[in-house]
Amino acid sequence: MTSGPGRARRPGTGTGCLHSTVVAAEQEEPEEQEESEPDYRFTLANERTFLAWIRTALGLLAGGVAVHQLVPDLAVPGARTALAALCVALAAVLAAGSYPRWRNAQRAMRRGRPLPRGHLILVLAGGVLVITAFAAVLVVAG
Repeated sequence: MTSGPGRARRPGTGTGCLHSTVVAAEQEEPEEQEESEPDYRFTLANERTFLAWIRTALGLLAGGVAVHQLVPDLAVPGARTALAALCVALAAVLAAGSYPRWRNAQRAMRRGRPLPRGHLILVLAGGVLVITAFAAVLVVAG
């Protein structure tokens, strides 16, 4: 016996039973959840946020290339390359993480669910802190 299209009902539950509805919703796979088109303003805001992450990654990439090409040799051998590599690595992490963040937010909006917590902000803040601390140590050492 089914309680909806293609969904088996647990024995002993009535068709109007709230418990059966809750159980069915909890067992529903994420791909099977009903989706609706969100307000276009939210979709565009989500896209602008994605583009801001990409823009930040490009800025870090440009900073890494600039450090490697334009900064004179530092007192610590290999420090210039390490500083540039930190910038480029953080840029790669942000660029790689920005699309899944966009996709998860879009999926949550389509399903009427709360937006997922993002970890990119923590990664960005921590990465910039590490790069800044490393650069400060190099300046003091030089």
